[in-house]
Amino acid sequence: MDRSANLDTEELKMTREQYILATQQNSLPRTEHPQFYPVGIYGWRKRCLYFFVLLLLVTMIVNLAMTIWILKVMNFTVDGMGNLRVTKKGIRLEGISEFLLPLYVKEIHSRKDSPLVLQSDRNVTVNARNHMGQLTGQLTVGTEGAVFGHSVETPHIRAEPSQDLKLESPTRSLVMEAPRGVQVNAAAGDLKATCRKELHLQSTEGEIFLNADTIRLGNLPVGSFSSSSPSSSAPRQTIYELCICPSGKLYLSPAGASSTCQSSSNICLWS
Repeated sequence: MDRSANLDTEELKMTREQYILATQQNSLPRTEHPQFYPVGIYGWRKRCLYFFVLLLLVTMIVNLAMTIWILKVMNFTVDGMGNLRVTKKGIRLEGISEFLLPLYVKEIHSRKDSPLVLQSDRNVTVNARNHMGQLTGQLTVGTEGAVFGHSVETPHIRAEPSQDLKLESPTRSLVMEAPRGVQVNAAAGDLKATCRKELHLQSTEGEIFLNADTIRLGNLPVGSFSSSSPSSSAPRQTIYELCICPSGKLYLSPAGASSTCQSSSNICLWS
């Protein structure tokens, strides 16, 4: 009995407290328009934000326009840029091109039926180097012609039409070699060989053959001998005999009824 009485008392207290709380809430003043607090960016901050967004948009448009312009001017394609094309065999360059720095390539060739032109305001120099970077060959083409730094191997050398062909070595010797012979031919002109000191014609196993209607040897020394019967009224000597010294030197001796080379051989002592 006492326990049930205590439970009823507690329930009564709880009901009373709930009633008091409900009465107090109903007695509070109610506002007809609730207050709202603004959340966000307003004022000068908002204007600055819009300005930066607009500036970023203008920058993106300008960059896009410049990119499209560069692609159009440089002629960028999936195969290359401008006259430069990337193929499976390498790089193909068409038209006139200008290189400001050294060009290192394995092979340069032109299109079929088209010449390959290398042009420079000064000289065009082509160097060949070995795997250690040492210079093994050099070709320089300038206003005075082609200058070769080392030996040259070619099947054909010719000059331009109506122009002379000149092979010159200013400080060293000029050597022409061929296993089957060297042929020098002037079809419609003269062949002249000039040297400052000595001109040697040598054949180790064959002979030197001179075939012409007339063979002239100018500026040969003339040997002299004392005649046994001098005469002041003797005619002028116009016929000479060609003689040769043991050293190979040629000289002329006044012709007589028989050979006079032995009589005028004293000239051989001067050689």
